[in-house]
Amino acid sequence: MAALFKRCSPIVAGRVRVARNNWQRQFKHHGSGTLSVWGGELENNERGEYAVKGSTQVPIVSSISYGYDDLDTWHDVALGNEKGHIYSRNTNPTVAAFERKVATLEGTAAATSFSSGMAAISNTLFALLSPGSRVVSVKDCYGGTALMFLEFLPRFGIDVTLCDTGDADAIEAAVAKGCDMLYLETPTNPALTIVDIARLSAAAHAQGATVVCDNTFATPINQHPITLGADVVLHSASKFLGGHADAMGGVICGAQNTIDKIYHFREINGACLDPHAAYMLLRGMKTLQLRVQRQNDNALTVAEYLHRHTAVEKVYYPGLPSHTSHDIAVAQMPGGFGGMLSFTLKGGWDAVRTTLPQLQLAHRAANLGPVETVVGPPRTTSHVECTPEERSRLGIAEGLVRYSAGIEDVDDLLEDLDRALPQA
Repeated sequence: MAALFKRCSPIVAGRVRVARNNWQRQFKHHGSGTLSVWGGELENNERGEYAVKGSTQVPIVSSISYGYDDLDTWHDVALGNEKGHIYSRNTNPTVAAFERKVATLEGTAAATSFSSGMAAISNTLFALLSPGSRVVSVKDCYGGTALMFLEFLPRFGIDVTLCDTGDADAIEAAVAKGCDMLYLETPTNPALTIVDIARLSAAAHAQGATVVCDNTFATPINQHPITLGADVVLHSASKFLGGHADAMGGVICGAQNTIDKIYHFREINGACLDPHAAYMLLRGMKTLQLRVQRQNDNALTVAEYLHRHTAVEKVYYPGLPSHTSHDIAVAQMPGGFGGMLSFTLKGGWDAVRTTLPQLQLAHRAANLGPVETVVGPPRTTSHVECTPEERSRLGIAEGLVRYSAGIEDVDDLLEDLDRALPQA
């Protein structure tokens, strides 16, 4: 049985290779706004893969299985010699359209999706690493990812080295000792630290390592890690891609052979994306460029305002010239600096606890990236799973505030902050 699965998985994934090449060529010269609307969808319609051929929107195909009257055809589809689907844990027409759209935006040959962002992260790690493998990453990454590094991977005999995120020399030195994977996140969650993807990818490839980059904060509108040397690009699609806080999912993109390996693990692991969530994510992504551009602008304006405010101790936003890695951000984020920022208040946690409840146009919740502005401290959002000691080890201050700028009128956001923040 195991031999059968090993045989079938790359063939099943490979059957869409020709189609993917076709739609990659079709959209090669279009801008990100056009790709957000049309990417991954025209090819589907033309091939008649939708339940209703020629439909304007991708239909929700909720069927678990797909029947075949002819047993030879069924067998050919199962082996990947004919187009089609067998079982929705493996592939599904609605989910496939979502995967193609993300791959088109990221400029990769292939993509596969998951039930959540953490499913994408954990499946990628376990599919590409084995007992005895070594992974190098950064300290102030997302809390769930950090726990994978601190708690779960070591239990499976996988060596993990976490470096100070802003110290590229230290990361290069750790990589030079030999590693199988370099896992990056930029900008980081929640400290908005920038890592030099091109520089560190070159160092990792010199050791034969695979480079994985979490692009959730930046989105493909602002940053393309593949063009900078990353091998796998990862998203929590629940955040900016979907953009409406109503659908959960994750997705990875990369070269066909790499995605085949992770897809094979996912199809047996079972963390597949539900077609209803895939439809919601597809619908949300049609406005991705419009939303992200507005969020870029709002976040920069809010960051500049907070930078001047007397109650604010420090602002972390790569679009500010005062950011320690602003020059790197300018070089590798040509589309903008993203809708996320964080800041610390004078007075620490006590100031945070009294200020945040005063905000009227910021939803206090453990989420980011939707059209609504969302705010919260890492101790209740990104790093709620970590103990205070673990947050300290990761460099996450208890008084840090994470702010996800929405698409509201920015003057209203500034007025809301001005009303809530302590005045000198």
